[in-house]
Amino acid sequence: MKYNFDEIINRKDSHSIKWSNLEKTYGDKDILPMWIADMDFKVADEILEGFMERVNHGVFGYDYRPASYYEAVINWVKKRHGWDIKKEWILFTPGVVMGLNLAVVTLTKKREKIIIQPPIYPPFSGVISRNERAILTNPLRHNGEKYIMDYNDLEKKIDNDTKLMLLCSPHNPTGRVWAKDELEKLGEICLKNNIIIVSDEIHSDLIFKGHKHTTIASISEELAMNTITLMAPSKTFNIAGLFTSVAIIPNKEIRDKFVKTIEILGIDHNSTFGAVGLEAAYNHGETWLEEVLEYIEDNLDYTMEYVKNNIPKITIDRPEGTFLVWLNCTKLGLSQEELNELMIKTGKVLLNDGMTFGKEGEGFLRLNIGCSRSTLEEALKRIEKAVKSLKN
Repeated sequence: MKYNFDEIINRKDSHSIKWSNLEKTYGDKDILPMWIADMDFKVADEILEGFMERVNHGVFGYDYRPASYYEAVINWVKKRHGWDIKKEWILFTPGVVMGLNLAVVTLTKKREKIIIQPPIYPPFSGVISRNERAILTNPLRHNGEKYIMDYNDLEKKIDNDTKLMLLCSPHNPTGRVWAKDELEKLGEICLKNNIIIVSDEIHSDLIFKGHKHTTIASISEELAMNTITLMAPSKTFNIAGLFTSVAIIPNKEIRDKFVKTIEILGIDHNSTFGAVGLEAAYNHGETWLEEVLEYIEDNLDYTMEYVKNNIPKITIDRPEGTFLVWLNCTKLGLSQEELNELMIKTGKVLLNDGMTFGKEGEGFLRLNIGCSRSTLEEALKRIEKAVKSLKN
């Protein structure tokens, strides 16, 4: 391997949300944070080189997005996902969550209904409720092997006030990489009911062997014209702090409305380093990505085996993508408050509270495995210690 992902990089003094203020927040500086979805790996050399070249220039005035910026997005989406997109479809957004917000305020009115599929990444419900829209939940169903979409439930709940669907693809926190036929069925329902799809595909490059991400808008012309696709290099290349994402909108009518909202809010200006990072990542970061995917999948293998052998009361559906693992702790028989307290106070490990993903996350925790093996080993030992303390 060209890159050393075993390297431990001290992030405690780097203004990291994940690593800083643990003592202030939880009263213990020795808590190991395994929660927020960024990786602990140093970024690709080519991205650092792009930054340094720009730093050495020494002037950081207002920037625009050059043609090469759009070409980088177009080429990446074509190569990785087989979807031909056009420059005019691509809009800048300062983060995918901002893209979700923009779609909600642009395409719906107060109290209209928006579909989400819990357990789901917390900002999905947040962007709906904060904008005074109504949440329509279509919970994922577990079939004994994995989470699947419940189409019957969805069709029963849709009414004339249902205007939008926020799709998480791949799904966070379950790690499902939706198959093409699953997306086709969902797309048919949305088309039939005039529901626009907003597809958050921020994890679409982080797919494990044996699985393939399908961009829902690439399935048909009809779906392309009914979908806003949100993508970014942020999760893929560990550059979330650059707040640089894209909304891909083939439908001109929808796109023009989206642009008007961006102009009203005055958020069309990207940062210098966001644009540099995107181009460097998409043009030169593929070797790093292939290596980090291999490393994360090895981490996943280790996690699955360790939990099976040492903490059998916790179960895991093997994720098909992302660097996140959804831990089913329901067999421990604890309330969510007790579960969180057990991990923080006894295990001294910080995981994501499953209830923040909706009531369907009760009894669950989310673990981030985008870290060095030694960090992961320590985290799993701490989780094991916490669980085994219950016997006493």
